[in-house]
Amino acid sequence: MAEQKKYITSEELKTHNKKGDLWISIQGKVYDVSEWVKHHPGGDLPLLHLAGQDATDAFVAFHRGAAWQFLEKYSNGLHLKDYSVSDVSKDYRKLAYEFSKMGLFEKKGHGLFISICSIVVMLAATLYGVLCHDGAWLHFLCGCLMGFLWIQSGWIGHDSGHYQVMLTPKLNRFAQILSGNCLAGISIAWWKRNHNAHHIACNSLDHDPDLQHMPFFAVSSKFFNSLVSYYYDRTLKFDSFTRMLVKNQHWTFYPVMCLARINLFAQSIILLLSNKKIPYRYSEIIGVTVFWIWYPLLVSCLPNWSERVLFVLASFAVTGVQHVQFCLNHFSSPVYVGPPKGNDWFEKQTMGSLDIECSSWMDWFHGGLQFQIEHHLFPRLPRNQLRTIAPFVKDLCKKHGLPYNCASFLEANFMTIKTLRDAAMQARDLTNPAPKNLVWEAVNTHG
Repeated sequence: MAEQKKYITSEELKTHNKKGDLWISIQGKVYDVSEWVKHHPGGDLPLLHLAGQDATDAFVAFHRGAAWQFLEKYSNGLHLKDYSVSDVSKDYRKLAYEFSKMGLFEKKGHGLFISICSIVVMLAATLYGVLCHDGAWLHFLCGCLMGFLWIQSGWIGHDSGHYQVMLTPKLNRFAQILSGNCLAGISIAWWKRNHNAHHIACNSLDHDPDLQHMPFFAVSSKFFNSLVSYYYDRTLKFDSFTRMLVKNQHWTFYPVMCLARINLFAQSIILLLSNKKIPYRYSEIIGVTVFWIWYPLLVSCLPNWSERVLFVLASFAVTGVQHVQFCLNHFSSPVYVGPPKGNDWFEKQTMGSLDIECSSWMDWFHGGLQFQIEHHLFPRLPRNQLRTIAPFVKDLCKKHGLPYNCASFLEANFMTIKTLRDAAMQARDLTNPAPKNLVWEAVNTHG
């Protein structure tokens, strides 16, 4: 006689939502992942953000079919009594199944080969220009070329973090370290931790790190309440100093983006030196160290300090275009406060993302992120397939009355600046004075 199923309600499941007591549901079956969270390849944050609820859609989005066979070992024998699936989720899962049956997740095209070839050519040209030729303008162009190299290496790092771009997992890991840590100085471990949290909690002001840029930027006046960041585990204070920066953010956006790479360098080093559990910590540190050997050494080969500064600024400014691209996809989209919910995965991903209209010959420039909605719904899909699935996603949004937001690159810039300006004007409202910090007190103390 078959063993009778044991059930719990969604409300009971919600009580198991913290470290040491972490349960999730997938297709109505409950799993205890309290220990697995320490070893989860995607990091602890995705599981912590979705703890105590059904996470089927997120599981479908981020895991290959082979991952399903490993679930059973974490089953605690319980099922959700009130488990239900919305019509949107049913269609989303069906679409994911159809794409898998079509083999789209395995058809990666030649984009990686072309990117690698372009990186090799740009690196060789930069080295040749700096080491074998004189001329300030030529060295300036070499700095720009270095920026374009970083952009292309960034796309490889991004893709290899979502799916296997190489033949084996070890080669994929090598590609990550080489393109991210060694060539660009950005830890792939930091990127994966940050990026996975962003994907899971798309446009949550207190859970999505890609919206948490205080004191420089605030995309919503909700930040004026000094929200607690569940990614950085600290309060994002909105004080007088922050107000001073935020109220001019629509003017400072592009200049800050030109230097945004500094933040990525800093965040990488902070994470690698922290006490957080970091997979392959030593290879990560070695890779970043390699960057901080070759890049300063190359800059030092320039004949004078003015050319060195110009080279660094040029490389930073050009790669700043990529940082602008990251912001365009989400800054102007609707935001919310609170953890993500497993039962509105499709809705949150589509509402929080913006596609960029462009011709296919410009796909190299956007690195696949012009199809941001499609990428967020199907993050494992190779970028060369995103244009293929876009009509299917658009039709699904239309069927369920959901927005499918799309704008040209220029329009997306205008929308982003408008969002920043709206928040800046609210920050200038003197009827809601911000708390004074120690810097303010020091500057304004008399006697």
